[in-house]
Amino acid sequence: MPDFPEEVVTRALVRDVELPHGAGTLALVTLENGQEQPTTLGPQGLRALDAALRELAGRGDLAAVAVTGKPFVFCVGANLKVIGSGGARNDALALARAGHAAFRHLRDSAVPTFAFVNGPAMGGGLEVALHCHYRTVAAGVRGIALPETRLGLVPGWGGTQLLPHLVGPDTAVRVVVEDPLADRRLDAVQALELGVVDAAFEPADFLERSLDWAARVVRGEVEVVRRPPAAEQEWAAALARGRRAADAKTHGHAPAPYRALDLLALARTAAFDEGTRAEDDALADLAFSDELRAGLYAFDLVQRRAKRPADAPPSGLARPVTKVGVVGAGLMASQLALLFARRLQVPVVLTDLDQERVDRGLERVRADVQGQVAKGRLSPAAAQRVVALVTGTTDLGAFADADFVIEAVFEEMGVKQQVLSAVEAVVGPECVLATNTSSLSVTRMGSGLARPERLVGFHFFNPVAVLPLLEVVRTGRTDDATLATAFATARALRKSAVLVRDATAFVVNRLLLRAMGEVVAAVDEGTPVAVADAATGELGLPMSPFALLELVGPAVTLHVAESLHEAYPGRFGVSEGLRALVASGLPGAYVRDGRGRPSVDPRVEQLWPQGSAPLTTAQVRDRVRDALAEEVRALLDEGVVAEPQDVDLCLLLGAGWASWNGGITPYLDRTGAAERVTGRRFLPPGVASLPA
Repeated sequence: MPDFPEEVVTRALVRDVELPHGAGTLALVTLENGQEQPTTLGPQGLRALDAALRELAGRGDLAAVAVTGKPFVFCVGANLKVIGSGGARNDALALARAGHAAFRHLRDSAVPTFAFVNGPAMGGGLEVALHCHYRTVAAGVRGIALPETRLGLVPGWGGTQLLPHLVGPDTAVRVVVEDPLADRRLDAVQALELGVVDAAFEPADFLERSLDWAARVVRGEVEVVRRPPAAEQEWAAALARGRRAADAKTHGHAPAPYRALDLLALARTAAFDEGTRAEDDALADLAFSDELRAGLYAFDLVQRRAKRPADAPPSGLARPVTKVGVVGAGLMASQLALLFARRLQVPVVLTDLDQERVDRGLERVRADVQGQVAKGRLSPAAAQRVVALVTGTTDLGAFADADFVIEAVFEEMGVKQQVLSAVEAVVGPECVLATNTSSLSVTRMGSGLARPERLVGFHFFNPVAVLPLLEVVRTGRTDDATLATAFATARALRKSAVLVRDATAFVVNRLLLRAMGEVVAAVDEGTPVAVADAATGELGLPMSPFALLELVGPAVTLHVAESLHEAYPGRFGVSEGLRALVASGLPGAYVRDGRGRPSVDPRVEQLWPQGSAPLTTAQVRDRVRDALAEEVRALLDEGVVAEPQDVDLCLLLGAGWASWNGGITPYLDRTGAAERVTGRRFLPPGVASLPA
């Protein structure tokens, strides 16, 4: 196995532990890297683990072997820097085989083996645990996953062969394909319910309880009953569902989910060694693909750049936020109120024009909280505390002692200006004023304020509790203390903030509307709706342009399109077909049958102006690519964001851009649109795709 550069090397530290109840000696292997960062496995770490387990296999005095991690981390998988660092197919093949060789000591052990999962277990880390005969988990652990298909890889160290026999093909498809594509992970409760682990214990005495449980397993006092083999029909149904999920998310443009499904299918009949050889080949085939490079680039942006926002002011300038005001009590406002109360644990006050609206907003908050309790995400006691923090009134005077007030009223400039002026009249001099506008000029919004330097854009994405992006909008007058407070608040809300300069529709909505505008324009010219709407499939966005139009609403879409046309008349048009759709009152272009399958509404085809120059899906796709390349270059030239990486981060976190595409700029580089339209690439070759 070749050596790749490893900045941090994982060690396998072994110590003997006497099990309680006279059960004998257990050798405890701790995966430790001596650093604060999570433990990963590269070539040297695999060699260390292999050597330790090989030595333990030769001992005749052991009753059991267990693997655990350093405090609060089990292992988060392969060293991704190693995988993305270069080399050839044979190097990747050697790395895959090394993982299988090391881990199989646990599976083939003559004495019982245990994984004591004391923290996140991701990718290869979870595969270490799956090779053990038994698994315990610390209650509260949240990161249990095989996320490889989201990055452009497959679980390549036994996961596709072991998991379906442990939990059944249905759950295996969920963990290997569906959850990664939806960016979901299991927590300890879910892992226990699904059978991924066998027992859960509280973190305070997790190791002691795990050792006690292991001792009882060794003595035969605890029997873990495994799931019986699944029937062929169950395998077929699960794999078919997985392919539908992959089709819906990737439209066939990302190979990894399909390769993973093939491996899961192989696990039904293949011997373990045959299955792991197939994993080796799949990992080697995918290891140096554009999809993996793009996926690793996206992963790095989300894990690193998102935590250190470009051009953010020093955090020491931030002021404390001990009370929050929310102007408005509609759907968005109630979501914001709940988020602030739950994450900041400070009083939150909702206001609106009349008590009836306020009461409806408070009822939404209570209903959302009860929904969280029903899903097991909040305890009844925590829910009671959150609900108690949110109050409502029609009196803006309730904001007098607030440190942060955000407006979430109707997207109309005059209304927002009036609201902000009224709030400024009652709050203290250091209170931050924030607007959740999605497209309007924050500068113009604050033009009538006595202190416009404390106004900042704080643009959330819907659904607020799910999408992690916050566009923090700085006007020419926003001061550093206000910005620092906004970024500190975003961190406390567990959101990833990107600093953007005040410009119509900022980044995400500007790019989405540019893409939608090209698709809608193609329909104006005579392209059938379904043909044009299919053009963006390979972008990997969660929904097509016309599905997004239906979600946002035709009237809101038209309003934003008109704002963008006013700001950038040469690049953004206003569709006559969209105007006709809004005038008709129809909610969108599609109708759905009893099973939810969409088809184009015949009424839309009748009311939409019929052009005489229809395009193919490929032609529409080329138009969309070229338009996006032009718009991204304009964003950068205008200084709306600092670098192309920030555009990518915005699309990944705010629009659900597919991580296997790496972000919008690598995609435009790879497809040639960037150079064709702007004469140059956005990123250097090799950053998020293979060098040309």
